Amino acid sequence: MSDKGLFCGMNKPADASNMTETEKKHMPVIDCPDTVKAGEPFKVSINVGEIPHVMDEGHHIQWIDVYFKNNFFARVDLTPKFTRPEVTLTLARHSKHASSTLRVIERCNLHGQWEATKEITVTE
Repeated sequence: MSDKGLFCGMNKPADASNMTETEKKHMPVIDCPDTVKAGEPFKVSINVGEIPHVMDEGHHIQWIDVYFKNNFFARVDLTPKFTRPEVTLTLARHSKHASSTLRVIERCNLHGQWEATKEITVTE
């Protein structure tokens, strides 16, 4: 990470192959097919962090947003103590574009917003 504060913009790891513990707890992990058929539903599973993130009242993930490029698809609001930052959504990509970038953004109340992306190929 750079020297900027965690609440200044979008957080991403400085080196994805050598993440810090904070980065490992906050980077969304996206699990979905690499290729989908236009218009057909597919599952997207999202876990916040490869190391489980706490969900205490004083430190928790507040929400998870899902976009294709800049188009908003879904938001999941989370509640400390009663939820875990793990969600599975069923999406459909209605697009004539050959590929699309799935973007997941999550917000930690102490460590700001974190973004992960995954390229998905869309076939007819």
